[in-house]
Amino acid sequence: MKNTRLTQLNTHRDAWVEVNLDSIAHNVQEFRKNIPSDKKILGILKADAYGHGAAMVAPIMLASGIDMLGVASIDEGLDLRREKIKCDILVVGAVPVWSFEIAAENDISVSIFSEKHLEACKQAFERTGIKPKVHIKLDTGMNRIGLEPEYAVEFIKKVQNCNFIDLKGIFTHLANAEDVDKTEKQFEHWNNIINSVDTKDLLLHILNTAGSVTYDIQSNMVRMGIAIYGLYPDFAENIKFYPKLKQVMSLKGRITNIHTMKKNDGISYGYSYIAEKDTLVATIPIGYADGVPRILSNKIYGELNGQKIKQIGNITMDQMMFDISGVNAQEGDIITLLNDTDLSIDNWAKIAGTINYELTCRLKVRLPRVYVR
Repeated sequence: MKNTRLTQLNTHRDAWVEVNLDSIAHNVQEFRKNIPSDKKILGILKADAYGHGAAMVAPIMLASGIDMLGVASIDEGLDLRREKIKCDILVVGAVPVWSFEIAAENDISVSIFSEKHLEACKQAFERTGIKPKVHIKLDTGMNRIGLEPEYAVEFIKKVQNCNFIDLKGIFTHLANAEDVDKTEKQFEHWNNIINSVDTKDLLLHILNTAGSVTYDIQSNMVRMGIAIYGLYPDFAENIKFYPKLKQVMSLKGRITNIHTMKKNDGISYGYSYIAEKDTLVATIPIGYADGVPRILSNKIYGELNGQKIKQIGNITMDQMMFDISGVNAQEGDIITLLNDTDLSIDNWAKIAGTINYELTCRLKVRLPRVYVR
């Protein structure tokens, strides 16, 4: 897809998120070549693909080496089915029991870990004649959702004896993949459970992005999340390989106004920035309602016509300003806030005291997406 001015104008806004689908493919292939060929990869598409747009990203992931998709809710799975995505889909989060029937009817696997889930599976089968596909979720240390280790073996064997359930896998989540000692405790729980049940033909997945580059553990599938989008989680020190990723998301806006601010004048609400000299100011229509945290005010940079420019003044709900003194620019020119080179969302996360995951998800609120190859 060629990126043209017309492409941007068709968004009906002078601000947009740009998603590079070639970078998605690169990042998946970077992991695929380093993960044993006998292990499958489940690609995580939660939160509309971490804000990147699940419907557009999913086909690229599947074409690049992803075997199965993971979502956070039945609705996210149904959205993919409506987009004619036919691969296996697993809801990795908790699913309300009243939605088991629609999950079965749409060939979406659900996570189960309680007796009420078994009853919901039975009722769904009785109503539809379809055995719900399930993965048993274990809580080996995250303390979020899942089956506690002392009850796991009995529960798994019970599920295996149910003639109204299609058991597809067993999985758990690592809470501290970057910490080897803490992770070893989860591995101990996992191994004790897996070694006590029949796992033939089951998908076993415990390793996330950070875990997959660090550990060898009994499993035949890994889950790839933030790395698909070119961003890094925290890694342990003894990683087996370091993937060379490309940030998929860029953020861009067109200049809507240029004016000169006089020396000693303030700018934006609260005058958090005072001009030390006459300053040429450019405004773009991106603000905190678009997902750019206000705490980044006066702390980030953009790029305009090949030059680095500083954001000045408090970021407002819908707009922000930049010092473009010394830059040859005009209204309609593009200011880039995020790219895959020196304008990293990781830098924003560090300033804001959060993680890159949160910021990519925030940028899905109002900004249209433009997909490029």
